[in-house]
Amino acid sequence: MKKRLLLLEDDLTLSETLCEFLESKGYDVLAYYDGLEAEEALFEHHFDVLLLDVNVPSINGFELLLRARRQGNTTPAIFLTSLNGLEDVEKGYDSGCDDYIRKPFALKELLLRIETLLKREFFHSPHTMISLGQSAQFDITNNTLLINNQPVQLQNKEAKLLKLFLQKPNEILTHETIMSSLWEYDEASSDEALRTYIKNLRKIIGKEKIVSFKKLGYKFTSE
Repeated sequence: MKKRLLLLEDDLTLSETLCEFLESKGYDVLAYYDGLEAEEALFEHHFDVLLLDVNVPSINGFELLLRARRQGNTTPAIFLTSLNGLEDVEKGYDSGCDDYIRKPFALKELLLRIETLLKREFFHSPHTMISLGQSAQFDITNNTLLINNQPVQLQNKEAKLLKLFLQKPNEILTHETIMSSLWEYDEASSDEALRTYIKNLRKIIGKEKIVSFKKLGYKFTSE
């Protein structure tokens, strides 16, 4: 399976160049020009590496990554920026990046840095286990649910759904948001399958944890 990269770059020419180059090296690249669009994509797709410009519309790259890390996203990240002051570099690493490359850069250098990150194992959050109440915990590094410290088998989409709920606790997630997060663009989504995943998760973590809102969606309650 191809590794998927998120590219946030508002220079259209540079974005197209990077996409063509990285796709020629076998990567799947999803490009965004706006910080909020990129943030939404983090909830909808799984990425293996984040490539982030800093000065982009809506929210800048520093803020985007900082928010992602606070929500438990541990995807390795590289900042691609013309900012080269020491304070900027420090701010980049403080926000949770793994590497920082200054523009202009050689495409091969970027490729080497991506490959280096993919060889490592990452963990940016000191809180790898999220408590679901009572004896249930969810390991955000490998999407594993534990009951009484014993792993519980979840289907891939059930694990993705639970992680999505944990990323946005106490918020109503619309059916559309959930569908786009669980199913890729070339997959056929299913209301019946979603109801089954919800039913199975409720059996495991408690019916009261996932609340249905008719014609709206679902909410995970963290209280």
